Amino acid sequence: MSRGKVIVLSGPSGVGKTTICDRILAERPDVRYSVSATSRPKRTVEKDGREYIFLSIEEFNQWITQGRFVEYAEVYGNLYGTPKKSLEDGLNTGFNILMDVDVQGARRLMNLYPDGIYFYIIPPDIAELERRLKKRDTDKDEVIKNRIAKAMHELGYRKDYRYVIENKNLQTTVHQILRIIEDELGVKKSHK
Repeated sequence: MSRGKVIVLSGPSGVGKTTICDRILAERPDVRYSVSATSRPKRTVEKDGREYIFLSIEEFNQWITQGRFVEYAEVYGNLYGTPKKSLEDGLNTGFNILMDVDVQGARRLMNLYPDGIYFYIIPPDIAELERRLKKRDTDKDEVIKNRIAKAMHELGYRKDYRYVIENKNLQTTVHQILRIIEDELGVKKSHK
């Protein structure tokens, strides 16, 4: 059995990464999702261990001290990190591990896993991104303004990614990403 690869999706908040990840997972039985840890409060629709591993700031800092993260970063005042053990266990079992990671985390992963498949998802334009963020109805206007400002800054990092995909039409975007994954892995939708 060969070792799996990391598949990373990055891009501004609200660009559709979660939905794209869900579609990839539904199509590729050889792909598993890496659940990140976070110090942010759990939203009512979220379940611990499904969307995130929810940790207190103290617990998160303990994990950092114990070296339990492959990468971690502060994003919008909260800590986010990729647990090392579950990532390595999945890769060593031959699964390809899908991650939704910000640009800071992706840059760290690019150094650790240079053979990974890295996608930067962009919106058609900033007005559409703002519309999507408002439609989610999870953030106040001030938070949305901060997310838009951060998105404008982070768009400059797309040059670091091998694949930059515009999410104008979800079905087209998912199809494009799945085709690239298939080409990169050299295998069609099966677990080794």
